[in-house]
This record gives sequence, C-alpha cells and structure tokens, in this order.
Amino acid sequence: MPTPDIDLLCLGEPMYEFNQAPDGRFLGGHGGDTANCAVAAARCGARSGMLTHIGDDHFGKSFLELWALEGVATDWVQTVPGGETGVYFVNHDDDGHHFSYRRRGSAAARMGPADIAPEAIAATSTLHVSGISVAISESAADAVFAAVGQAVETGTRVSFDTNLRLSLAPLARSRALFMEIASRCDVLLPGLDDAQQLTGLTDADAIVDHFLHAGCPLIAMTMGSDGALIATEQERTVVPGYPVDAIDATAAGDTFDGAFLAEWITHGDPKAAARFANAAAALSTTQRGAIAAMPGRDAVERFLAGGQP
Repeated sequence: MPTPDIDLLCLGEPMYEFNQAPDGRFLGGHGGDTANCAVAAARCGARSGMLTHIGDDHFGKSFLELWALEGVATDWVQTVPGGETGVYFVNHDDDGHHFSYRRRGSAAARMGPADIAPEAIAATSTLHVSGISVAISESAADAVFAAVGQAVETGTRVSFDTNLRLSLAPLARSRALFMEIASRCDVLLPGLDDAQQLTGLTDADAIVDHFLHAGCPLIAMTMGSDGALIATEQERTVVPGYPVDAIDATAAGDTFDGAFLAEWITHGDPKAAARFANAAAALSTTQRGAIAAMPGRDAVERFLAGGQP
C-alpha cells in the first residue's frame, strides 16, 4: 500500500445524507463530521485523507467516488464486506435543522485499534478526530485513542473537535474521554454549547482557561454568529463572524474545522486561520447540504474581498 503524503488525516465515520428540500423531497448527498472536515480542507487547498471503514454498499462506493473527485486520499479507507455505511436524514422547520440517524453497527463503528496503521499516522502532519469518532462504539473509541497515542509518539499534531452527541454516549463518559484527548491534542475545536456542557461552565473565557489548564495549547472555539474565540496561554482574541442569509447550518462547524486546519497547517497563524474559516462556515450556510454546500478557496477569498455569497 502506498504511503500518502498528506497534511491532514481525518479519522471517523462518513455518513450518507438525505437532506429535505423545500418541496419536501430528500436529496442525497454526503456527510459525517470528519469526512466533512476532510473535504472542506481539500477544497481550501490542503492535502487531506480519510482513515475509516465504509460498507460495500452503494453509499460506501459513492464516498470513494466523492473522495476521488475531491482529491481526498483513501489509502487508509477499508471497505468492509457485508458492512453498511451509516446514513442520516435532515429535516427543516422554523426552529432550524433536525437530524435522524441510522448508524448502529455501521462499518465505521466496527473499527478498532488494529485498524490504525502506524505508517498512516506517521505520514501526516496533523491527525483530526472528533467526539463522534469516539462515541460511535467502544472499539472506535479504542481506535481513536490508539491513533492519538501514536500521533503523540511520532510528533504528529492532533486536532480534536468535541462534537458532543449525548444520543451516542452519556455526558459523564463523554467528559472523561474528551478531556483525556483534549489534554493530548495540539488544537481543540469545540463549539460553545458543547464546551459549556462538558465543563459545566458558562463564561467563554473560563471555558478556554479550563481547556488550557488541561494541557491543550491552542483553542479555537466557535460561538455561532459571535465568531470564534482563539486562545493560547499568551493571548486570546474573538475573531468576528460574517452575517449571511443562512438557510441550512448543516456541517457549518465541520466546514470551519477543515478551513481552519488547512490555513493553520499552512502558515501557523490561528487568528488568520479563524478569519478564513469563519468566512467559509458562513458561506456553507447559504446552501443546503453538508459537503454539497462547502465553498472552495476561491469562493472564500472573493467573499473576504467583499464579494457576495
């Protein structure tokens, strides 16, 4: 198997998406938080790849086609004979968007530590995992911890988006597992709502203090329309968001992750990366769907230069 030379390796579960259109029909597409991040990063110029299992079904094959089209490396993607790729449905109403999942026993949930090849971790500069990667099964959680452990040993940076899902794991378990990963990661990418639940704190500054004291050197916490709080031990800054006419916030946080990491890996400036990522996330909400709505670098740069979404 060839060794990929990539910037960002995303470990987690791809999921096929059925997103409700205004006429009530469900349109097919692609999603899954770390898979979204991989595509968002690729569209913003990073060399990204996936480490995952997919089913040998139509949905799994469609992901392979998508990743080939997007330039996402699949050297570490395994197709599981008889396995199924998870799916989810998105409904929209006046209160926003709502998800229904069909993922129990998915191919990705059957990953384990033995599926984490050391050469995969060593071949990338940054490993990205999420709270969902940890929560979909005990064996998947073990796989994440094996990957993070290998990354720490080899000097590969670790990125972690908490992406808390209490429907998958109770809060007490999530707190314990997530804080252990946070203490070992190089950049933490929580949403404010998640962070409040995980820490029991409400104030944004107190929350980032909590994570910094746990050992994470860089926090990029998204706060919806209020932008993103970037914090290190030396300084902290709120990078403002961008107002747009949003119609679907599906995967906006994942778009932020991919765009932020693509920029941060390139130049190392987290504030500039957050500015770029805020614009990318805002643009993603102006269309329906997860991956379908993610902008490329040219679109983000035009928007930052004063263009319209």
